[in-house]
Amino acid sequence: MLKRFVLSFAAVMNLLLLDQVVKEFAIRRLKGDMPITVIPNLFNLSYVENRGMAWGLLQGYVWPLAAFACLAMGVLIWKRRSIFPAGVAGTLAELLLYAGILGNLIDRLARGCVVDMFDFHWGVHHFPCFNVADSYITVAAGLLILLGLFEKQGEKKRERGRHDSA
Repeated sequence: MLKRFVLSFAAVMNLLLLDQVVKEFAIRRLKGDMPITVIPNLFNLSYVENRGMAWGLLQGYVWPLAAFACLAMGVLIWKRRSIFPAGVAGTLAELLLYAGILGNLIDRLARGCVVDMFDFHWGVHHFPCFNVADSYITVAAGLLILLGLFEKQGEKKRERGRHDSA
């Protein structure tokens, strides 16, 4: 149990470190400068200070969003056994979610905003700018959705098997 906790903690800290290093790069290299074109007409590295949440919603609500992140972390840790399925994919989703929430929480508390830098676009149509922590949260959510779908399919197969043998 202790070994699992230590490994999980180390994984979250390493994911968090990556997030914070990329954000520090954005602050030092991109802030106040023109975006860096990585793939023309598709992907830029830009500097954006987001004082809200995804897609620019709830702008200016930094402290309520920070409080919500703390509450969410508490609930996730408290209910982790019922939220995250057993196995590698469930553990990966859990660790990514923790690192993503903490990465953006650190920004809100230390900077008063979340630093975003990944700018995908098609011509003039831009997807909202995001960061590494946002990617962690998105991948974790996708994993949990897929795990939930596969779990439901497995339940249906088991149920059919019970009816067929009766």
